[in-house]
Amino acid sequence: MKVADKVIVVTGAGGGIGRELVLNLLSKGARVAAVDISEEALEETRKQSGDAGGRLSAHIVNLTDCEAVESLPEQVINHHGTVDGIINNAGIIHSFVPVNELGYDKIKQVMDINFYGTLFMVKAFLPHLLTRPTAHITNISSMGGFLPVPGQTIYGASKAAVKLLTEGLHSELKNTRVKVTVVFPGGVSTNIMKNSGLDQTKNKELNQKQVAQLLTPKKAAEIIVNGIEQNRFRVLAGKDSRLMDKLYRLNPKRAAGLIADKMKDLL
Repeated sequence: MKVADKVIVVTGAGGGIGRELVLNLLSKGARVAAVDISEEALEETRKQSGDAGGRLSAHIVNLTDCEAVESLPEQVINHHGTVDGIINNAGIIHSFVPVNELGYDKIKQVMDINFYGTLFMVKAFLPHLLTRPTAHITNISSMGGFLPVPGQTIYGASKAAVKLLTEGLHSELKNTRVKVTVVFPGGVSTNIMKNSGLDQTKNKELNQKQVAQLLTPKKAAEIIVNGIEQNRFRVLAGKDSRLMDKLYRLNPKRAAGLIADKMKDLL
């Protein structure tokens, strides 16, 4: 689906990949409904949109609140007239700790935002999308959604759920005008390390090497939007994601072991 003149809803639009998705879509002539829980972050996204801000609407929504999400389509349609696509980008990770050390509150929060937030958005917008001449659903999973990353097991489980939800939607909607894309970003240079609570002083040298190899949010957004415009089923964003996808399909145990070895210093 070409995004020019389309109305696209983007969650997690207050920073990182989400903000870059908004800016990329606006640059291509789309109208965008930017969704985030932070009013301040959305305002910064609006500022960075510059002259294109007239095609942008901001919506403060807690994606774990089903009723709030259910009311969002009406708000977006009232502002833009319709909705042609949604990009479910919002997500969080947790501290780099084993499952045994992760509290139930954090486990629930990760699942509620990453999986249920995505599910609520799909359920809320799909009835309208099915009425459009062409429409698109894009869900952001993760390389960690098909490859186990020690210390991020619950995050991976939430993203694996997003993966299978999206693939199931693709099959269910194959005879409709709604196209579906699942995205697997590898490492992206957002605030993910800081937000995870990782001791960056202890791992300063390792972090510098890793950050230098990470995909920028701007490049990740470009890859994702190109995937949407090509109606691709799967989008692997980043060299690491493409490489590990191939290795994991050939030898899952070896791929898992390789990642475990690389992550042992972070736990």
